[in-house]
Amino acid sequence: MTSLMENILIDQMSGRDPGQITDFNHPLAHLKTSSEHLVQFEGPTDPYQVINWSFTKKTVTTILYGCITMGSSWASSAYSPAISSIDTQYDIGNEVGTLGISLFLFGIGLGTLLWAPISKLYGRKITVLLSYSVAVVLSFATAVSKDVQSIMITRFLLEHRAAAVTVYAVTLVSGAVIAPIVGGAVAVSHLDWRWTEYITGLLMALFLILGVIFLDECYPPALLVYKSQRLRTQTGNWGIHAQHEEWDASFSEMATKYLVRPFQLLLTPICFFVALYASFVYGILYLSLASFPIQFQEVRGWNQVRFYIKRFRANNNHPVPEARLLPMMVGSILFPAGMFILGWTGREDIFWFGPICGAVSMGLGFFTIFQAALNYLIDTFPKYSASAVAVNTFLRSIFAGCFPLFASAMFHNLGVAWASSVLGFIAIGLIPIPFIFHIFGPRIRAKGKWSRASISG
Repeated sequence: MTSLMENILIDQMSGRDPGQITDFNHPLAHLKTSSEHLVQFEGPTDPYQVINWSFTKKTVTTILYGCITMGSSWASSAYSPAISSIDTQYDIGNEVGTLGISLFLFGIGLGTLLWAPISKLYGRKITVLLSYSVAVVLSFATAVSKDVQSIMITRFLLEHRAAAVTVYAVTLVSGAVIAPIVGGAVAVSHLDWRWTEYITGLLMALFLILGVIFLDECYPPALLVYKSQRLRTQTGNWGIHAQHEEWDASFSEMATKYLVRPFQLLLTPICFFVALYASFVYGILYLSLASFPIQFQEVRGWNQVRFYIKRFRANNNHPVPEARLLPMMVGSILFPAGMFILGWTGREDIFWFGPICGAVSMGLGFFTIFQAALNYLIDTFPKYSASAVAVNTFLRSIFAGCFPLFASAMFHNLGVAWASSVLGFIAIGLIPIPFIFHIFGPRIRAKGKWSRASISG
């Protein structure tokens, strides 16, 4: 502080006003660097290209980002078996306890939009691991919370980060399904509910440590920055640079590209309806965290562990985006069929194999719809895939956060059969989406401002 004050006094004595910032000048400022100074990937064999990494390195990177993604979905649903204990300890209603899941998912949606610009500036690794370290701390903060307000606040803040999308669909689902099994085991073993969060924090901390040690940057512009830095040091030619280093990003530009553009894409018919469909099935996944205990624990008297174990588990060599919709078309039938089967075989006097078949059908439908939707959005908006995925994540997180809030009241008031049927009828209404875009998608993409680049052949 003393040194700073001394510098300010020196500036004032020399006639410089530290409060004014003027343009800097240099005798050679008029000479611009040419394209010869730009660092590019040196052909298809450049070792800096991610595609040229060794098979082992690619495998390790895929697995680690998959684990990080699984940690995210694990944290979202591991809390669910603890809700009844939290309700009892703090004397709150089930809807308030369920709010811990909803706030967490709202945090995911908002965090995707907030962290995505940072990943564009500084690369994937530092953004993912920095935000993941905050998530680890907040997991333990939830575990040691002394009141319900602290639990809700830490659950909301926990997922303000961009999710790793490698092997995204598989790991996202696996974490959400496996975590309640572990949480249920904690509950029936009479451990305190806080252990669901301690285990989550320890698991995420392990993935974080492995990521820090073994993960390398994989964002091409950031890799070229690293390459240019190394070349400048080796050659002494300080004019060598990557194009990404020329980008003097302003707040307005970042806000337009990464906060406004996702919602501009959401106004296009393909992005809106495909994201809506993916969000609906994702919301049903998290609604199941609240509705399955009613169907299997209250109606059939199963304990938490048994309940969760029974749950579901090109054109000219260029892929045509509409080809991605074929699995979604199949899944669009399986998903509502599973909901009707699950609902109308949910009575205690009906053999349990019926609702299990319904849950499996729902699971297969969910996975095919969700993964196909993600692939279709990326193929349809290749230049703006990050924005398309971001707004899809935002919308599905809103759905997933809201659905559990009305699940208990809906299934208790309407009954399991009719509550499942209402959701099944909505799912039937969404069936035409993949079929319509499979037929008319190419024409819609050709007319779209954001999707023309996806037209090939």
